[in-house]
Amino acid sequence: MLDARTTTSPKTRTERIAELNDRARQGLDRTARTIFTIGLLDELSDGSRASDILAQARIMKAMRECNFGEDSPERDMAWFEADGIRMMMKIDYFDADFEWGSEDPASAAETRRVITIMRPEDY
Repeated sequence: MLDARTTTSPKTRTERIAELNDRARQGLDRTARTIFTIGLLDELSDGSRASDILAQARIMKAMRECNFGEDSPERDMAWFEADGIRMMMKIDYFDADFEWGSEDPASAAETRRVITIMRPEDY
């Protein structure tokens, strides 16, 4: 009989960061923040509060369903479309006060994630 401790390998740092990024994208990390650029919302909304909220919901749905390429092993950057508009998302890592970069993005206790969703020309 095989011992489970010898058949499973510990997660790598990159795998742990990717897992935490997935939690943030799926809305499961209450400390994460999501930012939409004004240019992106202007393209998908008529400017009213209700229209902004609906546009954000469509964008979030598309982001949560997007696929990542091999060039994003931490799953911190992706390209996708919503309502026919091409956009990208990027996750940045900050300290608990959102003032400085995180010392350890693999630590959920000391890292806060900011997801920025934008058009390519907003980058």
